[in-house]
Amino acid sequence: MLGWAVTFLVIALVAAVLGFGGIAGTAAGIAKILFFIFIVLFLIAMIARAVQGKPPV
Repeated sequence: MLGWAVTFLVIALVAAVLGFGGIAGTAAGIAKILFFIFIVLFLIAMIARAVQGKPPV
């Protein structure tokens, strides 16, 4: 999922450089949403692993 967020970020940056403001804004918004979803899922996975008693990797 982090890969998708980075992909949309790159699309947003390229679109902004080329002057496509609407596409750049949309791609940046999608990248932001995917990044926060990734962070939440990552934290849930880390908590679940700690509850199971496994050491952090």
